[in-house]
Amino acid sequence: MNKGELIEIVAKQTSLTKKDAGAAIDAALEAIRTNTKRGVNLVGFGSFAVSKRKPRTGRNPRTGEVIKIPASKGVRFRAGKEFKEQL
Repeated sequence: MNKGELIEIVAKQTSLTKKDAGAAIDAALEAIRTNTKRGVNLVGFGSFAVSKRKPRTGRNPRTGEVIKIPASKGVRFRAGKEFKEQL
C-alpha cells in the first residue's frame, strides 16, 4: 500500500474528501515524526522510539577492507499486542 491508497481508504471510511484525508494523514505522520524522541505509543497499534547503535567495525564487501562504522540513531517500531494478534 502506498500513501495514495491509504488516503483513499481513509477518505472512504470517514466520508472526508481525499484532500482532507490527505491533510489528516500528513498531520498524523508529522506528529509521529516530531515526537519520536519522546516516544510515541499508539495503544493497540504499536510504539515508535529512537534506538541508538554503537560504533562498530565492518567490512567493505567489494575490497574486504575493514572500515569503522560510526554510532548512529534509528527509529524502532514495536507492534502492539492487538496488532500482533491480527497478523
